[in-house]
Amino acid sequence: MDTKFLFFDIDGTLWDEYNRIPESTVSAIRAARKNGHKAFINSGRTRAFIQNPDLLGIGFDGIVSGCGTMIEYQDDILEYYSMEPDYAGMVIQTVRSFGFRPVLEGRHYLYIDDEDFANEPYGKKLKRDLGERLLSISGNWGEWEISKLSCATKPNEHSGCMEALKDNFDFMIHSPAVVEMAPKGYSKGGAIEQLCRIFKIDKSDTIAFGDSTNDLSMLEAAGTAVVMGNGSDIAKNAADLVTDHLHDDGIMNACRKLSLI
Repeated sequence: MDTKFLFFDIDGTLWDEYNRIPESTVSAIRAARKNGHKAFINSGRTRAFIQNPDLLGIGFDGIVSGCGTMIEYQDDILEYYSMEPDYAGMVIQTVRSFGFRPVLEGRHYLYIDDEDFANEPYGKKLKRDLGERLLSISGNWGEWEISKLSCATKPNEHSGCMEALKDNFDFMIHSPAVVEMAPKGYSKGGAIEQLCRIFKIDKSDTIAFGDSTNDLSMLEAAGTAVVMGNGSDIAKNAADLVTDHLHDDGIMNACRKLSLI
């Protein structure tokens, strides 16, 4: 059996909005690894936001985080990008000038300003999930270690900022009021391509599992694209295989259909 490299998105793929991971997903990934395949998380979340013990406890050979700005394989860091503080400061000031409320995302910490997200569910979720890994932007000015950012915006008011920073970032619009910004040259798909070069494997030996718009580069880069039954129509249009809902054994059923287990 040829070794396949498997890449899993987190949100909507490995777990739901309440961070619930189906037991069948855990069993499928462990069985695939036992059969000699390599399993990677491949997430837009930076490493500071990939700490959940239930998630990591599934067992992975590596983690691609921050849209490919950090790539880990076992105990080695194969790729790591961090913005220079002066450059990051310019980016923060630019997005704020367009009314964006930034979330800075890094290897060890995320950064927000409380006044930007006061009493909003997202701010409360970050505080609950990150605890002391969540710091203040203004209170740590120039001392951030960040790789990318996301921003809350006024509904559908993205174009001005996108034009100002189009040479620096790729923008992924998650909703009319949420934009994710990845540095040019980094993406989930680019990370798959880089790992193919490092391990000298063919694209045909890679399989990506995702559910949403920000998985498109990963789905397009992989030899086989699997999209969850709960995924978006845009993602499904890029799929080679649409599997079942994540809570209907979607990962397990896809792994069986692809003869991984």
